Amino acid sequence: MNILITGASSGIGAAAARFFLEQGWEVGLMARRAEPMEEVAAGHAGALVLPVDVTDAAAVEAGFDAFTGRFGRIDVLFNNAGMFGKAGPIDEIDLDTWRAVVDLNLNGMFLCARAAFGRMRRQDPQGGRIINNGSISAHVPRDGSVCYTTTKHAVTGLTRTLSLDGRAFNIACGQIDIGNARTPMVAAQTERTLADGRTPDPSMDVQNVSDALMFMATRPLDANVQFMTVMATTMPYIGRG
Repeated sequence: MNILITGASSGIGAAAARFFLEQGWEVGLMARRAEPMEEVAAGHAGALVLPVDVTDAAAVEAGFDAFTGRFGRIDVLFNNAGMFGKAGPIDEIDLDTWRAVVDLNLNGMFLCARAAFGRMRRQDPQGGRIINNGSISAHVPRDGSVCYTTTKHAVTGLTRTLSLDGRAFNIACGQIDIGNARTPMVAAQTERTLADGRTPDPSMDVQNVSDALMFMATRPLDANVQFMTVMATTMPYIGRG
């Protein structure tokens, strides 16, 4: 089995790539920065480092071509690359920040899903699985998160549409919504919360995400985890807002 993971240079993407490699999978690591991906890939013959900006359509296509050229097909895409962006009320968000978050979190996910879908549709045997990284914010917002929350709601629409359109081609699509895995992005959110004099939300070990992804990725294609929420038990998601 193989999997292509975007945003694999840090955080959830890097942790997932390391875990899948340890489990013997062939793994494509895709992100802009090659060096941290090479550190994750070191010592694993089944790793392929793909330095790609997922907002660049031509680069995405070339990266997916390199992946299928190496491994012959694509079984799973973990569509993970994303960013939080500047926190604050909407009138404090400059247009450059808005466009950067939309370009990565939404346009980048679209481009990678399109590249994966097209190859899964045409490969033999036909089919595959796309797992989009949503967020707790795909359901309820965190304060000051207009850019991030808006894009993550859009990702849910992408997931549902791919699930519907993929039926004819044996392509399954699901979404993992993650609540506060301990990564650099969550650490930055924690620092902002502390600076505001508030108590940070509880967090969980990022390994919980990798375990959940493995479960989703290893379902037979006649079964699908449409949405999975994995989060720190006591974080204020139920009742948030």
